[in-house]
Amino acid sequence: MKYDIELSKVPAHIAIIMDGNGRWAKGKFLPRSAGHKAGVETIRKVLKECQRLGVKHLTLYAFSTENWKRPKLEVDTLMNLLSSYLKNETRVLHEHNVRITTIGSVDGLPKNCKSEIDRAYELTKFNTGINLNLALNYGARQDIKNAIIDIVKDTKCGKLDIGNIDEDTIKKYLSTNSIPDPDLIIRTSGEERLSNFLIWEASYSEFYFTDIHWPDFNEEELQKAVYIYQNRDRRFGGLK
Repeated sequence: MKYDIELSKVPAHIAIIMDGNGRWAKGKFLPRSAGHKAGVETIRKVLKECQRLGVKHLTLYAFSTENWKRPKLEVDTLMNLLSSYLKNETRVLHEHNVRITTIGSVDGLPKNCKSEIDRAYELTKFNTGINLNLALNYGARQDIKNAIIDIVKDTKCGKLDIGNIDEDTIKKYLSTNSIPDPDLIIRTSGEERLSNFLIWEASYSEFYFTDIHWPDFNEEELQKAVYIYQNRDRRFGGLK
C-alpha cells in the first residue's frame, strides 16, 4: 500500500523499540540468534528509508540495562552482532553521511564493542546526514539517576545555582542532551509499553504500536507509522 506522506511534516526524530526477534525466530523454529541476525537486516532497511524521508535522528533501543538478565549465550550473541555490525557497516554509513552516536553506559560494554563504538563515532562525528543513535546498556531510570547525581555534585561545588534548575537544566545532564526529544516512538511485536526507554524525553511523543515482529518490519510499515503520525493532532497540552 502506498501512503501519501508529506515530506515537509516528517518527524525529525524517530525512536524505535525493536521488539520481537526471539518470537519471530520461534515462529520459524529457529534459534533466537537467527532472529537477532534478521533484526540487523531490518536496521539497514529502516535506516535507508528514514534517510529517504528526511528523518534527522533515528534512535534504536539496541540493548537495555535489563537485557543483562538474559542467558549469557544470548547476551554474547547480541554483543558480537553489535561489534560485527559496526565493524562491517561503519565505512558504508560514513560514505552515506550518517553520523553514529550512542546513549547509555557504553563503558560497561565488552571491550571489543566499546572499541568499535569509539571508532564509529570518531569516523562519522562530522557527518551532517541522519544521526543513527544507538541506545546501548541504556535505561531511562539509570540515566535520570545519573543526571540527578551530577546536578547535586555541581550544586554543592557552586557550578550550578539550585534556584536556576529547570527542565532545560535537567536535559543538559541526560545522555540524550545532544538530540531533540523523539516526535514518534515505534514499538514492534505487539507490546505497548516503554520498557524504561526515554521516559523523560517521551513526554509529548506520539506512540505507534504494531503486532509485526521487528525482523518483518519494513519500509512500508515505517511509512504507515509516519502517515499515522502525520494525521494526529499534536497539541502539547494546549488547544488549537
